[in-house]
Amino acid sequence: MHRTPPITQSQTRPQPWALPSSAYRLETLAEHFAPISLKEMDSVALLNRIDTKFIMSSGQLLQALAAIRPDYRMLSVNSQRINHYRTLYFDTPNFDLYHLHINKRADIYKVRSREYTDSRLAFLEVKHKNHKGRTIKERIATAEPILQMNTQAERWLHNVYPFDSQSLQPKIWNTFRRLTLVSKTNCERVTLDVDLTFYTQDQIASLDGIAIAEVKMDSGRCRSPFLAQMHAQRIHPRGFSKYCIGVSMLYGQVKKNAMKPKLLRLEKIMKGTATYE
Repeated sequence: MHRTPPITQSQTRPQPWALPSSAYRLETLAEHFAPISLKEMDSVALLNRIDTKFIMSSGQLLQALAAIRPDYRMLSVNSQRINHYRTLYFDTPNFDLYHLHINKRADIYKVRSREYTDSRLAFLEVKHKNHKGRTIKERIATAEPILQMNTQAERWLHNVYPFDSQSLQPKIWNTFRRLTLVSKTNCERVTLDVDLTFYTQDQIASLDGIAIAEVKMDSGRCRSPFLAQMHAQRIHPRGFSKYCIGVSMLYGQVKKNAMKPKLLRLEKIMKGTATYE
């Protein structure tokens, strides 16, 4: 379960001529955004925030980016606008954190080890969504991705995670590519994730042609050109958890009735049959 999925050379730094046409347009469009550095991003960390998520096709993402380019800057790491992420999620043997989420409990938690592969940074993170709808993220830098819970990790988790960290075990990997937008006028970030793939020891599933957007604000009352663009395209906010989607796709023994509508919509978007009312 804890084996690290391989990342090929084409994944770490894709060459435009080796990409599908939609990916090539995405790379080209990204270059037209004014850049923002990692250091500048510190002012909009938004570790305590309100999140709004959207699921769309790659074509809808391209349309949105073309419309909002004057309003946002885009994170650039080593002159690269589309950055690679790799995440290992932890849960209990009975998938208690997964079931908290799909049963819509007031407080939900995710524990993950995330690697920012382009910048060679890694963090152990706890993501908590509270009963007020706010997302609070705590994290600590690690020398490398954590593949199993250890004494140092458990000591840190004791202060930020309300359950028994000793019961946590690795469950699922995911990899994706991300574009990060920062508003030029508001305290707002927008993350745009594409090429999502999920791994276990012996299974793999990909969301081809799917883009996941997450709008992050300190309050829900700010003007957002991205939200306006979603409204213009009739793309409505929808809950989306990478961890829960991956588990429901790759594990047969978990409860997943609540996930079926989301999985069906993802399938329709990938097939181009989704409707937007």
